[in-house]
Amino acid sequence: MKYEINQGNVLIVGASQGIGLGFVRKLLQDGRSAKIYATYRCQVSADELLTLKSEYPEKICCLEVDVTDEGQISQAAACIGEEVGKLHLVVNCAGILHEGNIQPEKSLKHINPEHLLRYFQVNSVSSLLLAKHLLPLFRHGEKSILAAISAKVGSIGDNQLGGWYGYRASKAALNMFMRNVAIEYRRTSPRTIVIMLHPGTTDTRLSQPFQKNVSAEKLFSVERTVTQLLEVIGNLDEGDSGQFFSWDGSHLPW
Repeated sequence: MKYEINQGNVLIVGASQGIGLGFVRKLLQDGRSAKIYATYRCQVSADELLTLKSEYPEKICCLEVDVTDEGQISQAAACIGEEVGKLHLVVNCAGILHEGNIQPEKSLKHINPEHLLRYFQVNSVSSLLLAKHLLPLFRHGEKSILAAISAKVGSIGDNQLGGWYGYRASKAALNMFMRNVAIEYRRTSPRTIVIMLHPGTTDTRLSQPFQKNVSAEKLFSVERTVTQLLEVIGNLDEGDSGQFFSWDGSHLPW
């Protein structure tokens, strides 16, 4: 059975820019979602998202959520529960590769324990907290999907270059967390598919400092990335839960 989300409720986490904002735009265009919840961390960087909300006030609800704050995640889940009671598609797009003084490590001499913890808080733990607090909103017996944006560099089996310790390890941890979630959800919310998605290198602020070695055909626009990921999501069946998919629908090694 294929999983198409038609007139369901959607939550896009990390929707103020990049892939998250692209998801909101695409879902608005195709009109298949009943209600779109979109989170942002800082209002000053969410101008485009808040403009969309003003244009589609009945369709979009924006929530200010820091994904490292469990209390804010819990409050957002409660708000959604009170308004619509259930979710059919959740995509966590929140993530960091560089932030302030944090940069991908090229060697061991660049390792900073505080920076490592920040990578894990944003890239790994956030999806686990979302799975924890959103579970009641998935227990409605209808088809639903919980997806986390991962990265191919988080594949241990595929790692041939090394470096980027914090980012690689935090995405590998994300994959393990969500694999665990998928196993538990099979018991507690059996109609929810839990997956990890590698979007490919996308032209966003996250990737911009590292695009010089990426060939043009491998650098995707946000619109292309979102279209490809929605196609992967649309082709899922129950047996795919707990799997790690690339943007083209292929399975990636752990």
